[in-house]
Amino acid sequence: QLQLVESGGGSVQPGGSLRLSCVASGFTLDYYAIGWFRQAPGKEREGVSCISSSGINIRYADSVKGRFTISRDNAKKTVFLQMNSLKPEDTGVYYCAAGPVTGLGYQSYHYWGQGTQVTVSS
Repeated sequence: QLQLVESGGGSVQPGGSLRLSCVASGFTLDYYAIGWFRQAPGKEREGVSCISSSGINIRYADSVKGRFTISRDNAKKTVFLQMNSLKPEDTGVYYCAAGPVTGLGYQSYHYWGQGTQVTVSS
């Protein structure tokens, strides 16, 4: 069964760091671009970062550039999102998704995880 499972969320103070993981099972991660998305209460889901199947092409939303880093380890079927200098506006449920095209639009992605909560608050 094709599945994506996120982990690593939690509660941190502003300025703190978290590392999210997205583990794939039931399919070959190598063939897919992976995107990280987040959704805050009452807001639309927004693309945070994405990485191509090869890991060469990477994109970030302007709001996280210089603070977040995406990476992938295809051998371990895992994609990471290192989040530093977290701000309260980074709060939300973070989802990873797999699809054929690298991009920050959620419509490009076919498979989704269940999400992990990130809360940034003092």
